[in-house]
Amino acid sequence: MNNLYLTNSLTRKKEIFRPINPNKISLYACGPTVYDKPHVGNARALVIFDLLFRILKEIYGKNKVVYVRNITDIDDKIIEASKKRGIEIAELTNEITKEFHLNCNSLFCMKPTIEPKATDHVNEMISMIDNLIKLNAAYEKNGHVYFSVSSFKSYGKLSNKKINELKIGARVEVSGLKKDPLDFVLWKPSLKDEPGWNSPWGRGRPGWHLECSVMSEKYLGKQFDIHGGGLDLIFPHHENEIAQSCVNNKTEKLANYWIHNGFVTFNKEKMSKSLGNISTISDAEKKYSGQVVRLALLSSHYKQPLDWSDELLKTQSKVIDKWYSIYTTDCSEKLPDCFKDLLDDLNTPLYISKLHDLFNQSQDGNKDKIREFNRACRLVGLFHQTKIERDKFKKNKIKISEKEILSKIKEREKAKKSGNYNLADKIRNELGEEGIEIKDIKDKTSWNYK
Repeated sequence: MNNLYLTNSLTRKKEIFRPINPNKISLYACGPTVYDKPHVGNARALVIFDLLFRILKEIYGKNKVVYVRNITDIDDKIIEASKKRGIEIAELTNEITKEFHLNCNSLFCMKPTIEPKATDHVNEMISMIDNLIKLNAAYEKNGHVYFSVSSFKSYGKLSNKKINELKIGARVEVSGLKKDPLDFVLWKPSLKDEPGWNSPWGRGRPGWHLECSVMSEKYLGKQFDIHGGGLDLIFPHHENEIAQSCVNNKTEKLANYWIHNGFVTFNKEKMSKSLGNISTISDAEKKYSGQVVRLALLSSHYKQPLDWSDELLKTQSKVIDKWYSIYTTDCSEKLPDCFKDLLDDLNTPLYISKLHDLFNQSQDGNKDKIREFNRACRLVGLFHQTKIERDKFKKNKIKISEKEILSKIKEREKAKKSGNYNLADKIRNELGEEGIEIKDIKDKTSWNYK
């Protein structure tokens, strides 16, 4: 098997992946902050790192990859959202976590090996903060504990910025308690009506960056293979993770490879809850199904922006429908030749073009090509519905009844016989808008769900 190449954000180069231990591949990806329904921007990271998980399992063996994806269930956004909705934090986080897991299932994302929750690891976070203070890398002020950025000489290496060039503001908290504006919070006090834990610095809660450092170390060690997340997490989140972890553990690196996916945009503008231009995963799945959403998310290279639109989903839905015409459970056992394209920095656009080629080569009924095509689809998380399940999903989203469909087809046949082809075309278009495709074969008309 060929080598796996990945673009490493730390070096800004495409590199051969060389694991620390080939018998225990370690992958950590930042999971959701469970304060609101996940949107398709969140889904992109979810699908990309699921794909990487699948590839690593194919290369090294299904039991030799440890994939950790956390749940952030304590955060200022969560507190704010629970107050806004007038519900308890636990009710909110349970609701959104359940929604997230439903999205994972419908997108056919494999369960991570471990899915730790931040609130289950607060004691370890307190211990790490205590150690950083002892190392003179952190300091306490009025119940707040801050990490001293000056204690880590390589700060800014991931984001490729010099300390004096880093901007304070939108993503860096402004506080008069800090010794340096870039210092970031490890612990903050909690108000009486906010969740909090007892600590040497008073009742409070951990900072966001600290959570991932503690959970990745607990399950993967002080240094591990791959850390992943969205492009927006490079600074300050991942930069801060590296700083506090390396100082605490006396290591030069946290992860050897840093993988970041590009943004999902809407009309060329980043999709985000703050801008109000989001499409939730659930809404997209209800209309088009999870695997259509998955194919759409894989249609562009993970490092490039992906502009989200109804047209994109319609196109991918037609592709999935076409491919299902040769669906089979009898898959090839060997890896398809196009697997090598995924080894080249997860080149999904090229891989998908090879799927189209395989589909075309299967049109003469070549069973080997059909089996290879089905194996290739499953490799990237497609064809997880049987053809019957896929057809049932399509039927359930159609609002027009079968009786109405047959009535319109009959009306169209009469129009054709009388030479009223404008009316016949109009009826065809109306049925098409309802998700019904009709075909004329000699003197008979057949129909199916699009």
